[in-house]
Amino acid sequence: MATLCRPAIAVPEHVITLDETLDLARTLHAGHPQLGLALRLIENTGVRTRHLVQPIERTLTHPGLTVRNEVYEREAKLRVPEVIERALAHAELTARDIDLMVYVSCTGFMMPSMTAWLINTMGFRSDTRQVPIAQLGCAAGGAAVNRAHDFCRAYPGANVLIVSCEFCSLCYQPTDLGVGSLLSNGLFGDAVAAVVMRGQGGRGVQIERNGSHLVPGTENWISYGVRDTGFHFQLDKRVPGTMEMLAPALRGLAGEHGWDVSGLGFYIVHAGGPRILDDLCRFLNLEPTTFRYSRATLTERGNIASAVVFDALARLFADGGVTEGTTGLIAGFGPGITAEISLGSWVGAPTDVLRPRRPRAISTSDIALVHPTVPRRFPAGTTITE
Repeated sequence: MATLCRPAIAVPEHVITLDETLDLARTLHAGHPQLGLALRLIENTGVRTRHLVQPIERTLTHPGLTVRNEVYEREAKLRVPEVIERALAHAELTARDIDLMVYVSCTGFMMPSMTAWLINTMGFRSDTRQVPIAQLGCAAGGAAVNRAHDFCRAYPGANVLIVSCEFCSLCYQPTDLGVGSLLSNGLFGDAVAAVVMRGQGGRGVQIERNGSHLVPGTENWISYGVRDTGFHFQLDKRVPGTMEMLAPALRGLAGEHGWDVSGLGFYIVHAGGPRILDDLCRFLNLEPTTFRYSRATLTERGNIASAVVFDALARLFADGGVTEGTTGLIAGFGPGITAEISLGSWVGAPTDVLRPRRPRAISTSDIALVHPTVPRRFPAGTTITE
């Protein structure tokens, strides 16, 4: 079975704190009739810091969709390759070993996809299959894992690279003044993530089953209004209560697999906000510490859309993982309302199938020495996470 290896994460160098966010909201929306409510909602998110791809002064301007999309493309090409290199190193593979690349992002647009540029510039084979996913929002991280799993089942021994590039700050709309929009301005952050699913070998989560569930009649609850000025995020006030509808889907898929969803050893879920995690604890009869990795991602980086599940999984790896054979769940939630769910067990690295370990970059300054085809591109201050 295919194994989801250790993710690599990077967040931009520009940081905004909760206090700075609240001060900005008070300044920019001083006369807003619901400012007090918006401030309370932002405080209640639990987000303490977020990372932005541009300085806050530039983030708050709107030079138009053309310029913003140019920023997206430039920054993606600047930041994604190094993260991919670390993800490949974690999986002990090279670009030539990858058979499928899944690229997920809902915050910018490129055609050809970013996958084409990566194949042309990073040494991937020309027959590498490409699956760009652009319209699943925060659920796309879970969907990418599931599509990678499907591919590895169809082509045993194949390897899949997943890349998530989310620059949510490029979707800021200064004229959107609804409470939901003001809340999102204090919730979302920027991040890049990459992870490899190995068809054979590897250490991490060996995926055994995947599934998807869409709640009927909720397609307008989370959406983009696509206008001349770009993507306008639209959030229905009913969204925080969606776990009551999605928790049964998690329980049902686990039950079909013969597992009790309340008795698993680890849970990696999308942290759209604290109520999502609190409600999952309630509906699945779990302790609050169960979602400590997702909560840490939310606190330190905000809602980083499709990258959340990879950041939370990276934190599990950083903690040393779990005991061999421990069962767990990975789930992403997003527009639809959709849940993308994976079930798997923790595995070590079988020595008989692993390739020899390749030299690894130990810092951004060493990357050009170890991988001479990839220039040192990350701006100073960028945070990279193993």
